[in-house]
Formats: sequence, structure tokens, C-alpha cells
Amino acid sequence: MNIRGMAPEDYDAVYALWRSSPEMELNDLDDSREGVLRFLERNPGTAFVAEDEGQVVGVLLAGSDGRRGYIYHAGVHPKWRGRGIGTALVEAALQKLRAMRITKVGLLVFRDNGAGARFWEARGFEPREDLAYRSRVLLDVTRIQ
Repeated sequence: MNIRGMAPEDYDAVYALWRSSPEMELNDLDDSREGVLRFLERNPGTAFVAEDEGQVVGVLLAGSDGRRGYIYHAGVHPKWRGRGIGTALVEAALQKLRAMRITKVGLLVFRDNGAGARFWEARGFEPREDLAYRSRVLLDVTRIQ
């Protein structure tokens, strides 16, 4: 297994991996080829894929606003889980963010994703009971089922 930076050419394999994960929430704008390529351009060097024999088996998108780091759309193909791939992806992203002098990293986990919550808590990501997440839609998106 090899961890490397995500390249634009990885999009189709990454999207297929996301679609293989029932807990992944996708939409037609942010997760489109154009949306992901825009993310990669805005956040160079902070997105990673895990490969085995040329097949993408894991992915993690990370980024920064210059102060805080964020992790988005991390996933390992269901057939490849439990082998340390997710942990290796997290460590690659955290190492890159540390090198950028980012001091804190956040992420969101859906309330009904118990396995995801346990994964992140086991890697030191603590729930914040003092925050209430808010969002506002600026462009209409269609959720992909």
C-alpha cells in the first residue's frame, strides 16, 4: 500500500470509492470533477490517496484557511477497512498541515455515523459539545444517493 498526493487524474477512482461508502454524503456541485479540481487547486498538497497495486483504496481531502486545518471526505473502500489505511491517510494529512504551521484541525461527522465517530475519536479528535454548527446554502445542490 502506498500513500501519495491526490492528482486530478485520480478523480474517477476517488469518486467511485466515495460511491462505494454508504455513509458518504455527496452532492452534484462540490463533489463533481470541477468541484474537486477546484478544491485541489485551492489546497495544493493536502489531499491524499492510498493505492494498492495501482487501485485507489482510500482518500482524504484536507485543507486550510491559513489558521485552521479541515478534513473532508475521508474514506477507505469497505473491502479495505481495518488495515490501517485510514490512519495512514490521517497521519499524512496531519504531517502536511503541521509543516504548514496549522495548529488545530477540525472535521464533521454525521450523527448517525457511529463507526466514523469512533474512528476519529480513536485518533484524538474530540467531540465539541460547546459548539452548534451552522451553515447557509449559497447555491442549490442536489444530494447524490
